[in-house]
Amino acid sequence: MKETDKTIESIVEWLREQVSNAGAKGVVFGLSGGIDSAVVAALAKKAFPGESLGVIMPINSNPQDEKDAVLVASAFELDTATVDLAPVYHSFLKALPFEGESILARANLKPRLRMMTLYYFAQEMGYLVCGTSNKSELEVGYFTKHGDGGVDLLPIADFVKSEVRDLARALGVPSEVILKAPSAGLWENQTDEKEMGFSYDVLDNYILTGEGPEDIVDKIQRMNRNSAHKRTYPPRFENN
Repeated sequence: MKETDKTIESIVEWLREQVSNAGAKGVVFGLSGGIDSAVVAALAKKAFPGESLGVIMPINSNPQDEKDAVLVASAFELDTATVDLAPVYHSFLKALPFEGESILARANLKPRLRMMTLYYFAQEMGYLVCGTSNKSELEVGYFTKHGDGGVDLLPIADFVKSEVRDLARALGVPSEVILKAPSAGLWENQTDEKEMGFSYDVLDNYILTGEGPEDIVDKIQRMNRNSAHKRTYPPRFENN
């Protein structure tokens, strides 16, 4: 058996153990059409063939992303639900007392709406919410706090992006999804690497070896420090 296949078996067993320990029945996850969610979808299907649900949640999204999500669902014979959150998103913006200047503040509403949607299904069905963040994203805080970071389980959090690609190939994720440019889909033509300012290959190499171009390493370390609050519980005042 190949090493990657052994890793997949270990993740599947871990998922079953975590869900059992929580007294839950299965898992629900967002299905975005990207490689990370595709890998989590395949793992979830292996772990819980009859108790896993992928939720497609477009918010004025790139139509290709939804097509890719459907492609993944078909490849793994997933149970899916589609919830168009665009009306909710725009209603929320209208309800705000003023229109802020931060594009990111508005964009981050999208993953937070998706988080709430996933927890609705989770509570209704007795499932846990399975996150799709990988080690590379977590290292630099490239996720939305209480958005795609608001989950119960992180099955691929110990794998850098290049290792996620290896898992994807071994699991049979469609090649179109493996090869597409990673994007959080926060706005039109947005890509992860363009927003971060460096490639996943450079980031992965730094995580695995501690080496890289000096200016990029400085940026990665700064992003890691500034996003530390995303990876920990809030500080608590202790009344001694």
